[in-house]
Amino acid sequence: MKVTVSRKAHFNAAHRLYRKDWSFEKNDAVFGKCNNPNFHGHNYELIVSVTGDIDEETGYVIDMKVLKDIIKTKVEDAFDHKNLNLEVPEFKTLNPTAENIAVVIFNKIKPSLGNPKLGLEITLYETPRNFVSYSGK
Repeated sequence: MKVTVSRKAHFNAAHRLYRKDWSFEKNDAVFGKCNNPNFHGHNYELIVSVTGDIDEETGYVIDMKVLKDIIKTKVEDAFDHKNLNLEVPEFKTLNPTAENIAVVIFNKIKPSLGNPKLGLEITLYETPRNFVSYSGK
């Protein structure tokens, strides 16, 4: 029987959506306010969901303390109060859209789960009304 457990977290970060190979005008037309050369910030809300079988010995899919520590180390410590474009290596050449941030978070967390049979889904809220989900597919 598969069960999904989830943990919420949050981080605050600044970013600018733009492509270096485009003119300012084209970036402005595509990304609008998000193309601000002085950057802008979000209070990101993150939901990390892990799906798997319940361990017969522990009763857990994953120990929530372990999941909490993974999220803190891999996401909060790496992204919180950072300028994603300038301070996070994954975004040196990758536009830090919500979609790309979710994929990067997935790729940072998945190997740390320790069990390749566990499913993982990342849901990232950039605003209360705008969010993306990624499950590796």
